[in-house]
Amino acid sequence: NEYKSYLSMSEKELNVTGLIGLIVFYLLIFFAGLFSQKVLGKLKGKNAAKKEDDKLTTTDDMMLAGRDINYAIGVFTMTATWVGGGYINGAAEATINSGVVWCQAPFCYAISLICGGIFFAKKMRNMEYVTMLDPLQEKYGKHLGALFYIPAFSGEILWSASILAALGTSLRVICGIGDEESIIVSAGIAMSYTLFGGLYSVAFTDVFQLTCIFLGLIIAIPFMMNNEHVNNPLQATIENWGPDKVTKSVLGSIAPGDAGMWVDHAIMMACGGIPWQAYFQRVLSSRNASVARVLSIFAGIGCFSAAIPAVVIGVIVLNTNWMAVQDAHLLDEDAKLAVPLALETLCPPAVSFIGLGAVSAAVMSSTDSSILGVSSMFTRNVFVRIFRPKASDRMQMWALRITVIANTAIAMVIAIAVKSVYGLYLICSDLVFVLLFPHLVLVVHFPKLVNKYGMIAGFSIAFLIRVLAGEPYLSYSAVLKFPYYVEPDGSDSDFGTQRFPFRIFCMLLHLFISMAVSWLTKFLYRSGYLKDVLDEFSVADPGNKVGTVIENAVVNSESRDNELVDSTKI
Repeated sequence: NEYKSYLSMSEKELNVTGLIGLIVFYLLIFFAGLFSQKVLGKLKGKNAAKKEDDKLTTTDDMMLAGRDINYAIGVFTMTATWVGGGYINGAAEATINSGVVWCQAPFCYAISLICGGIFFAKKMRNMEYVTMLDPLQEKYGKHLGALFYIPAFSGEILWSASILAALGTSLRVICGIGDEESIIVSAGIAMSYTLFGGLYSVAFTDVFQLTCIFLGLIIAIPFMMNNEHVNNPLQATIENWGPDKVTKSVLGSIAPGDAGMWVDHAIMMACGGIPWQAYFQRVLSSRNASVARVLSIFAGIGCFSAAIPAVVIGVIVLNTNWMAVQDAHLLDEDAKLAVPLALETLCPPAVSFIGLGAVSAAVMSSTDSSILGVSSMFTRNVFVRIFRPKASDRMQMWALRITVIANTAIAMVIAIAVKSVYGLYLICSDLVFVLLFPHLVLVVHFPKLVNKYGMIAGFSIAFLIRVLAGEPYLSYSAVLKFPYYVEPDGSDSDFGTQRFPFRIFCMLLHLFISMAVSWLTKFLYRSGYLKDVLDEFSVADPGNKVGTVIENAVVNSESRDNELVDSTKI
């Protein structure tokens, strides 16, 4: 049947050779992560940054690897954190379905790393924070600041779930392993070495995993292009593609009515890719502020480079005669399988196995980072600061480990239940862009312009408007319809389309309301109106603490950076 989908085909026979190789690969990663904590721990303190390390508790040390990440390891671990299974599979999926111009996520996230390095890395590192939420709690208080854990938690967990789901489909195609089994085993291994070694293990294994990603995909591409069922040379326009005989453009196009959507997604991912604990954990673990900034910029370049092989594989899939390969058309719903399908059907078995290692490495390198990041925030910013302020270091360590286990379990459940790779990929940045990014900008760069009242008003209204705007990936329609809204016609989707850049609107509205309400409450307080009520949230506090300390830290760190420059060389 030429109209059958690969997703609906009967399960493939178990590939014993591939399974054995996968087990060996996983064992190598597991033991590398397990022993890296001891190896890297012995190297800690051999540089001038050792004075800073003395301020860290054992738990903080596990979260930040003793603030001893140098240029080489830093670039590897930050790049590997972003280049996950969703990154690889999602880039190919978007290229196949909509063309290269709509493959925005990988390239916009690369831009976000560069912007984070330029505008945030140095200030955050100079303050010697432990998590991304620390400056928010300093500004808004421990309870209101902890509110930002909700979007941060949602984003990191959805990120982890999306890349685990990508791994499930990949291993099912190549090895014949069930989605649930591959998701559980992969997440379990990543969780195990993270529990013992923290960021030491995560950073060390990232070096090995990122090498596998680049080598695996780059080695596989020439074999794919030389396959007899692939157009040679590759065509930019493919006629009669799929069962509907449609014309596919490799480049794709942006219709005039879709320009707002394109800009909305691009800005959302470029800015929404900054407020992630997985990113700031690398920044805050760097030896000094200069290292933090440089590794962010180079990691952005690395992420951009890693997206190119995935896009090329998407183009190759479009240029493949799938009826000749396996007597079945590749449907749009199969696009999420593009990378594993190409590895399994267009490459020799040995090359396919190497590619499998690349896909698996991509998933584990992002899963461990996200789980450790979201668990670090809960332990420090919620458990310790709200529930157990006097918790011992030993209690904090156990809280961190228990949280790692719980968050891994949550991500696994979501990955098994929801397998829309690119959909979850977009929702991740949506949440942090609308709710978290505005206040990170305000607290770090403009702390005098916002107070707790403004934060509550802006956060609440922005969240309400974003929910009312609808979300097709979560299967609910818009209640609030912005200009140029397209009603569902029932043919392609049961949900309408917001063509207006409403996410940017929500984010800017969030910024404006936060600053306007903050100004108004300060004005009312200083004018003597509602003085007793407004002082409940200390509106009289000029709010300069964070900004002043950051500015002083930047100035004072210049000489320290110069003293440490020799020790931070690769």
